[in-house]
Amino acid sequence: MAIFQYLLFSILILGIAIISIIYKKLTTRGGIAAAFVGIAVYTGSNYKGLAMLGAFFILGTLATAWRKNEKMPLKAKTDRSSARNAGQVMANGGLAAIMGILAILFPLHADVLKLMLAASLSSAIADTLSSELGMLYGHRFFNILNFKPEQKGLDGVVSIEGILIGLAGSSIIAIIYVGENPFSVQFLLIILAGTIGNLADSILGATLERRKFLSNDQVNFFNTLIAALFMFVCSTLFL
Repeated sequence: MAIFQYLLFSILILGIAIISIIYKKLTTRGGIAAAFVGIAVYTGSNYKGLAMLGAFFILGTLATAWRKNEKMPLKAKTDRSSARNAGQVMANGGLAAIMGILAILFPLHADVLKLMLAASLSSAIADTLSSELGMLYGHRFFNILNFKPEQKGLDGVVSIEGILIGLAGSSIIAIIYVGENPFSVQFLLIILAGTIGNLADSILGATLERRKFLSNDQVNFFNTLIAALFMFVCSTLFL
């Protein structure tokens, strides 16, 4: 990677983080964390990584802002601020940053690590879109463990519409990653990894988060980790 190109994109990432802070999309610490994640992802996976991360940030921001006042009473108090803090940034993008750094440190395993990076972002975007938009467009909300109807917005409560919206988000990440090879095995695995991570998030929400054993940020991090580990196993079996 040319030094000039690297510096240029690093400055661009920093600029986006600063603008996000100014417009209160991120707190100051959240902006610093986002800049770290962006640079780490770009360092490890170049344009594709940055494009996937950008898609997550833009779509996640738009989904969070969409009809915000309607969703606010349904959200937990810690999730009501429109400005994302460092913990929330790292919960969704921290694993992708780790995979980006590892891809540089262990170049022989870079292909697998980049796929794990894509899987983590696929899960993050699926969870964000299904949560934010599923509350608005879902019709029947049920507990993911027993399928009994429950109030929307509660931990572990999902809708078919929300799951499908999350699937669409994972598909966007998959399209960016595969580029010129649409509908490849990698394409399907990234979508599947994102969906599994999203469902795992709901299961953790219905169990450990409801019992206060895990926070929302921890659940978000674990859903990206589960997606990445799923991709690691699949890469050894199918790729």
